Amino acid sequence: MNEDYPDTLLKDILRRTKRVAVVGISTNEIRPSFFVGRYLSLKGFEVIPVNPGHAGKSIFGREIVASLSDIESEVDMIDIFRRSEAVPPIVDEALERFPNLQTIWMQIGVFNLEAAEKARVRGVEVVMNRCPKIEYQRLFGELRMGGFNTGVISSKL
Repeated sequence: MNEDYPDTLLKDILRRTKRVAVVGISTNEIRPSFFVGRYLSLKGFEVIPVNPGHAGKSIFGREIVASLSDIESEVDMIDIFRRSEAVPPIVDEALERFPNLQTIWMQIGVFNLEAAEKARVRGVEVVMNRCPKIEYQRLFGELRMGGFNTGVISSKL
């Protein structure tokens, strides 16, 4: 499943996003959800970790909450690290809990057209089968040292 997302859309999402709830975050340092959450927090995003199996523990200086309903203030984006079939109730909870939600982002390998359509009807941007860490690096020129052609011209050395 691949949808086409213009780079301008992805850049806009990443520029406007300040608070990200990472659903399915792991405390295991070798898990993708850990290093994506860590990367986003190092880039200045406020990361709210969500995982019922780790609720009450701390990661990146934040307490892990059990569910989106446990988050006390608005978030701009939900980043989902769960299986595709687990997405609909997460999206339902997000839409109910966060009236000003801007983006639902589903990680690589995660997609659910029904949930995406429900969010889009509410005016929420949806990105599926992509990683915000990879897209951030690609769009803002950070992958150039790894040999990737980012399409970004930079005078940085």
